[in-house]
Amino acid sequence: MKLFRAYLYGLALAVLATGAVAGEDISLDTLPPVVVKTSPRAGEMNVDPSTSEIRVTFSKDMMTDNMWSWAIHDPTVTPKFVGKVKYLPNRRTNVAPVKLAPNSTYAIWINSPNYRHSAFRDTHNNPAVPYLLMFRTGN
Repeated sequence: MKLFRAYLYGLALAVLATGAVAGEDISLDTLPPVVVKTSPRAGEMNVDPSTSEIRVTFSKDMMTDNMWSWAIHDPTVTPKFVGKVKYLPNRRTNVAPVKLAPNSTYAIWINSPNYRHSAFRDTHNNPAVPYLLMFRTGN
């Protein structure tokens, strides 16, 4: 329940960050980007522990010059980052090299409801809606 409340709080912050109020024009340019795909998939329970990267794909083109915010949920469940984070040429997919352990649960925020200046941002400077990616590795 605590995670769900944190997610709702983050969603509310993201909507407020757009500056959209009743009567204003709302468009794809003014709305925040959202996560549309992750690898591993959120909630996956048998991720291969030899998986060497986490990918997150957004709904919009993103600022790509060192603009990301993989935020720690809890240090005991944070994947170990082992290389340089980068965007793919499509400007929507961010890739983080990681080292995973077998039989382990992982959780990492893509942006965070706890930080106002989250760095995953679209090309119109709208911060992405915070997203908690959770998964578990197999043997």
